[in-house]
Amino acid sequence: MKIAMIGLGRMGANMARRLLQGGHEVVAFDRDLQNVAAVEAHGAYAATSLADAVVKLSPPRVVWVMVPAGAPTEEVFERLSELLSPGDIAIDGGNSHFKDDIRRAAALAARGIHYVDAGTSGGVWGLERGYCLMVGGDAAAFACIEPIFRTLAPGNAGIAPSLQRDGRGGSAEQGYLHCGPVGAGHFVKMIHNGIEYGLMQAYAEGFDILRGAASAPDQAGYRYDLDLADIAELWRRGSVVTSWLLDLSAAALAGSPTLAEYSGHVEDSGEGRWTVQTAIEQAVPADVLTSALYTRFRSRQEHTFAERILSAMRRGFGGHVEPPGTKTKR
Repeated sequence: MKIAMIGLGRMGANMARRLLQGGHEVVAFDRDLQNVAAVEAHGAYAATSLADAVVKLSPPRVVWVMVPAGAPTEEVFERLSELLSPGDIAIDGGNSHFKDDIRRAAALAARGIHYVDAGTSGGVWGLERGYCLMVGGDAAAFACIEPIFRTLAPGNAGIAPSLQRDGRGGSAEQGYLHCGPVGAGHFVKMIHNGIEYGLMQAYAEGFDILRGAASAPDQAGYRYDLDLADIAELWRRGSVVTSWLLDLSAAALAGSPTLAEYSGHVEDSGEGRWTVQTAIEQAVPADVLTSALYTRFRSRQEHTFAERILSAMRRGFGGHVEPPGTKTKR
């Protein structure tokens, strides 16, 4: 298929490259023309503007938007509403709020343009590993562009289907899924990120307690000088807490046992807040997810070893570089 990729940051550029490697034609545009040139070097068609990117496509046009959520995304879709034609498909692969998807889809539908939301997980490793894709939108539009999702997704990646699926099959086993109507993809991704906050916090706090065993007070009756890198490596093998986040933690600790280069200042990208807000709307208790979000807020005031673990994981999976900090505890 031929597709325009709008936004060539950490993820957008790698997604464009993965599509090219999969045999698709990609028209690439970014406000930073150096980013465009970098993707062009891998075989993409360079566009000098959003309008130029659309012109380089043939109907029905497919445009994937991969820019920061909020005003930048709104501006791009406002312009696309003027540039695209009935039957064209616009995809938001960023971290938009699902209610914004519903509003945008209605506005584009009035012009005959299809809107698809694609929650995208995989970070800076997606080019190599593939992207887990949670998709919302009209079923017919999804079917039209399914080859794109199939290429971006990791495939079964050597992971056997869960027990008791009984040959159910389906695209979920390949790493992508049409979750439901417009907004459903970003809704699922929102909850995914809320859970991610909780998992990261659990690892961070656990490693902080392990580290603290070396300086336990005399009245505690124990003192253990534990090798955190080896413990993380141990847990990666056969443990029930094995995960990619643990892999990233193990790699970070192996490279820097004290994590001195990490400030412990941990940002949140929005989905954690939206998850908590949605839990409130539904009156669903979400103690762990809420606590993990609040810990990120507090991390911007003082920084513990646990928060440096969080910073290390964020850099590992998403290339996020936290601002330097000055306050560190323990």
